[in-house]
Amino acid sequence: MNAIQIPSIESLQSKVTYLQNEVTYLKEQLDWFKRQLFGKRSEKIISDVNSEQLVLEGFEDLKLTTEEQKKIVQAHTRKKPQRNGQDKIALSPDLPVESMVLDIPEEEKVCKETGAPLVKIGEEVTHKLACKPAHYYLKEIIRPKYAHPQREEEGIRIAELPDSIIPRCRADESVLADIVTKKFADHLPLYRIEEILEREGVGISRKLLSQWIVRLGATLRPLYDVMLKYVLASNNIFIDDTPVNVQDSPKVHQGYMWVISGGQEANPYYRVYDFRENHCHDNVLEILRDYRGVVHSDKYGAYEKLANMKRITWCPCWSHIRRKFFEAETGDPPFREWVLRKIRYLFLFEKVAWSRSEEERLRIRQEKEVPIIDELITAIKKKLVEGKVLPKSKFREALGYFCGLIPHLKNYTKHAFARLDNNVAERAIRPLAIGRKNWLFFGSTEGGKSAAVLLSLVQTCRALGINPQEYLEDIFRRFMSHNAQKLHELLPDRWRKI
Repeated sequence: MNAIQIPSIESLQSKVTYLQNEVTYLKEQLDWFKRQLFGKRSEKIISDVNSEQLVLEGFEDLKLTTEEQKKIVQAHTRKKPQRNGQDKIALSPDLPVESMVLDIPEEEKVCKETGAPLVKIGEEVTHKLACKPAHYYLKEIIRPKYAHPQREEEGIRIAELPDSIIPRCRADESVLADIVTKKFADHLPLYRIEEILEREGVGISRKLLSQWIVRLGATLRPLYDVMLKYVLASNNIFIDDTPVNVQDSPKVHQGYMWVISGGQEANPYYRVYDFRENHCHDNVLEILRDYRGVVHSDKYGAYEKLANMKRITWCPCWSHIRRKFFEAETGDPPFREWVLRKIRYLFLFEKVAWSRSEEERLRIRQEKEVPIIDELITAIKKKLVEGKVLPKSKFREALGYFCGLIPHLKNYTKHAFARLDNNVAERAIRPLAIGRKNWLFFGSTEGGKSAAVLLSLVQTCRALGINPQEYLEDIFRRFMSHNAQKLHELLPDRWRKI
């Protein structure tokens, strides 16, 4: 008989360790999925960090004064509403007023005992916000015709019709602007717009609405190209992408929409969307083919490729780095908390830096933030080299993610207009993510390209606080006759100054 081979203690211990690691990894995955489904999505954590902790040795001059806190850029602050026990309604002074008099009956205007008439001593006025349904009407354009009574050869004279952005279209520019605003600012799919119109006695098919959207986007493409040119000339851009579905055939395939925002302001207002049919690196290389400035983005390989080619200065997003460590709840909790605390120090210093001049901002970054980054690099590299981290864990993923970005982590500290994060692009991509939950997909590739043009104009208006419908109606009427060499005058920020 063959002797029974008993596993060695070493092999059993190795198997136990492997199974323990597997259980830890699966538990980590399960906790992450449960948090996505049922937990809070906020990345805010309980920490002992507060503004007073910035007042360390050598940091005293960075403490925010009350006056400086008021100057912090809007992107960094959020005002708490002061309701005083009731909700406040902000009303424009330009709102029309319709008065309605509620008087007592005539018989009550006489004293019942003496018969003497009552005297009006004043009145009490109450205001209520009211509305009327959207009012659609037919615009009848009457053009008198003239002819010479004896000389028929001179023909007939008649006034020219105003230029229309869609030739021979039966919808006025005001209706077209309303449709585009509902679609790309209010995120209404075309079938809901069709139903809204039907309730008002206007029947327009979804197919025709879609055709108008496509034609408007194609017509306004030159204005879109001017906006993109201005963004790429800003020397400081924020870029991100998100998937979108395209129904170009009976089957739905996945396309991608990029958003590029540029400018040296704290929160650049230009939002340029670019639709592409796939997610390959060539798309980024084409979008940024002539660009040589600062790029803020996530860790997509195409940006890293451009940075390694020395074509751009790449500033990877520290918010993404923070998110990786926030999700790594197992592994080494004390070390994770230490990393998150250090990253929060960076954001607190940035909050102070953006309230100061450009020269002071660079000084704060070099003297206060760079040492923190160096400290993080040393500690995280050491933790990764020690080899005591589960290979497939989120903690290991966070460490590797950070180490892969080490050559570029300090780039933002060298440019006063650069940012620590890519939140500008993250905010710009959010309306598209909300919209696709409603309209689900683009009807064609051409529809995706037209949507990119119209989204760029509408979302830039929203960033500037401009009513998109007023802006679109005006440029729809002026676009066809406007000087092609002066299209920049129709960009939202220039239009507001006219």
